[in-house]
Amino acid sequence: MTDRNRRFEEKVAVVTGAARGIGETYARRLAAEGAVVVVADIDEDGAGAVAEAIEADGGRALGVRVDVSDPDSAEAMATAAVEDLGGIDLLVNNAAIYGGMQIDMLLTVDWDYYRRFMAVNMDGALVCTRACWSHMAARGGGAVVNQSSTAAWLYAGFYGLAKVGVNGLTQQLAHELGGSGIRVNAIAPGPTDTEATRDVVPESIVRDLVKGLALKRQGTPDDMADMVLFLLSDEASWITGHIFNVDGGQVVRG
Repeated sequence: MTDRNRRFEEKVAVVTGAARGIGETYARRLAAEGAVVVVADIDEDGAGAVAEAIEADGGRALGVRVDVSDPDSAEAMATAAVEDLGGIDLLVNNAAIYGGMQIDMLLTVDWDYYRRFMAVNMDGALVCTRACWSHMAARGGGAVVNQSSTAAWLYAGFYGLAKVGVNGLTQQLAHELGGSGIRVNAIAPGPTDTEATRDVVPESIVRDLVKGLALKRQGTPDDMADMVLFLLSDEASWITGHIFNVDGGQVVRG
């Protein structure tokens, strides 16, 4: 039976958007369970600091800069993982424009901003999967988890639209990659207490959101990490193509 405290021993995990917030928690939790973690972020210094902190705690990590909207940058990230760490087994597509994002409608958002936003928040998961999947297949398969959001089922403008795209991408890639032994799922967080959420969502709106939840509290990064690590682990070996809400009962889907 697998030791639940070391489920990812000798596995190499790439986590994008891992310099802070939920992505940092994913990286730290994976390292704590034995994974060698590629801490990937457009903020190279932040990625390096998280990698150093993981190693100071006794884990192994590599900080890498990546712009997930740029195929060349994603390929360089994957190459660094293979050359420095031996391969890739797991991928968490977490990177997104969120903290400090513009709030606007689809009908009026600046077109250049919209294109950049979608290139990161939707296309980025595909770009990074394309860069990593062949290396995962070469090691016998693995698992991908994409970061969606309950915004996919609510009105949330272009942010929600990007997450609808992530959900569809998850389902399509599950079929394309299943034959290579690679599972693809997504997690859809509800209102989660992070610095980015505090920056984007006024406190009064957060209070109203929490009142509407079945469980009357915000989520935490560790709540999200519990589901992500399960989906990456062998405990989820026959689960693919699904989007899992971790949202305190915010959205009820049939």
